[in-house]
Amino acid sequence: MLAVDANGLAAFSKPAGVLSHPNRISEQPRSLLTVRYVEDGEYYEWDQPEDDEPAAPGEKKPTVRRRLWLLNRLDSGTSGVLLVASSQKLADTIRALFQQRHVRKVYNALVFGVPSESKQIWRDRLAIQKKGAQIRTVTGGNVPSESHMRVLAQRRTGVPLALLQLEPKTGRSHQLRVQCAHRKLPIVGDATYGDFRANREFAKATGQKRLFLHSLETSFSYAFEGREFSFAAKAPLPPEFLP
Repeated sequence: MLAVDANGLAAFSKPAGVLSHPNRISEQPRSLLTVRYVEDGEYYEWDQPEDDEPAAPGEKKPTVRRRLWLLNRLDSGTSGVLLVASSQKLADTIRALFQQRHVRKVYNALVFGVPSESKQIWRDRLAIQKKGAQIRTVTGGNVPSESHMRVLAQRRTGVPLALLQLEPKTGRSHQLRVQCAHRKLPIVGDATYGDFRANREFAKATGQKRLFLHSLETSFSYAFEGREFSFAAKAPLPPEFLP
């Protein structure tokens, strides 16, 4: 756990390859919490004993139902900050902040290529296509998207690579992955929008096969039960991201 506050708001560091939540029962072993997920309510649910005292032989201890509401999602290949809340009221409060774009989100991405400028504002119009649990996003649609990019490090020898800081101002599905690819800066390891040949060569040279996109930091202020609070969580950048 990265951070927790007195209201029951908490942040976990999700590893790459782990699901934010299972889409079906068979995926529970691969999800952040290996318990039942209720899609309609967007929460995890499980039963646990009322206390920590061991049960006597043959005794069936009473249980209480626990829930954790999931507040944001990351693609399975993306690592980093994932938020949960311990009550529906708190979950509704934080989800409203996401909808109103009052949450600051900072990502790091390792990309093939080097941007022409050290800082840029990326604005695109996207089309988001959903088919069952599958999502595909392309440019040329009517959904506005904006991200702020800054180059943190670069390597021009051999295969050019750059470590970017990306701050999305809108929260579209696959937004950062599509915006990078659209600028011929595909994220390393992106098996949907990336450079497939470069991915294979990179994996062969380094042994790393993950998607190199990381949710580094999430921060915001919120009002709850008549008081103002601030919350911030940062998931350290995995060492394999350094070019």
